[in-house]
Amino acid sequence: MQNTEIEKSTAHILIEIVEYIPNSLVSKTIIRKTTGNVSVIAIDIGETLAEKISPFDTFIQIIDGNAEVVIDEKTNLLKTGEAIIIPAHTSHLFRANERFKMISTVIKSGYEGITI
Repeated sequence: MQNTEIEKSTAHILIEIVEYIPNSLVSKTIIRKTTGNVSVIAIDIGETLAEKISPFDTFIQIIDGNAEVVIDEKTNLLKTGEAIIIPAHTSHLFRANERFKMISTVIKSGYEGITI
């Protein structure tokens, strides 16, 4: 999984930041800070982003295709332009029933007293 920050002070077309690669997941960090990070992720058809539990809230916006987002065993089908907030401390996973791209924004502010 590729993960390098994009150039600052330059306009970017988010949907073009990452390309689909067969049988792969590609990620590019837009910005990474101690209070959170923003990434663009492309997931090819048939791939699954493994189930995990994050200690932080995560905002997901689909920018291409359709995604299956499972949060605490509840399936959400998101289309291009739709978004969802994954609450902190909940299990979640992503399935690509078709390929899709998303923006993932993790917010760490408010959790300063918690160690990871």
